[in-house]
Amino acid sequence: MSVDTPIAAEPTTVKAYLKPIDAEGLSAFAAKGKANPASRGTNKVHTVMQGMYRSLSYVGDHQPVVVDEPLHLFGENTAPAPGEIVLSGLGGCLAVGITAVATWKQVRLSKLEIFMEGDIGNPAAWGAGGALKEAKDMGFQAIRVKVVIEGDASREVLDEIVQHANFYSPVANSMRNPIPFEIALA
Repeated sequence: MSVDTPIAAEPTTVKAYLKPIDAEGLSAFAAKGKANPASRGTNKVHTVMQGMYRSLSYVGDHQPVVVDEPLHLFGENTAPAPGEIVLSGLGGCLAVGITAVATWKQVRLSKLEIFMEGDIGNPAAWGAGGALKEAKDMGFQAIRVKVVIEGDASREVLDEIVQHANFYSPVANSMRNPIPFEIALA
């Protein structure tokens, strides 16, 4: 080897972490909830039907959430179906919860992906002359969630984070538990 030949450095692995949330803000939010466990907020959405099955749901000052049905259900397939939007909300809520619990446990995450499947049917044709069904037999009949997570903790600790977040997920619990539901003309 000549004097001019550089010596190859040992390869190094660089791990990129997901952008963290404000741990101090999370702690203050948790303390506020602990001090007032009965506190509630209200989510508000305004949905406007455009035609056929395509609708726009307005949430705050964000771009509208577009919902449609697939062609085989007489929609135009221009956007996700309502059940897919529900699963998106579940995935988003679980991702938020997993991130919060990981932050609380001081675990930095480098990857978080959530894959969901929900078994849903509509033999009742939205109540428009299809099969007569009981309420409990409509909607999602099973939901399967798989979480791909990586971070600076063991697989066991990462699983504990996921299970803890699932237990406390507002959206998951809204889907698992019956809730009072009212509908009326405005």
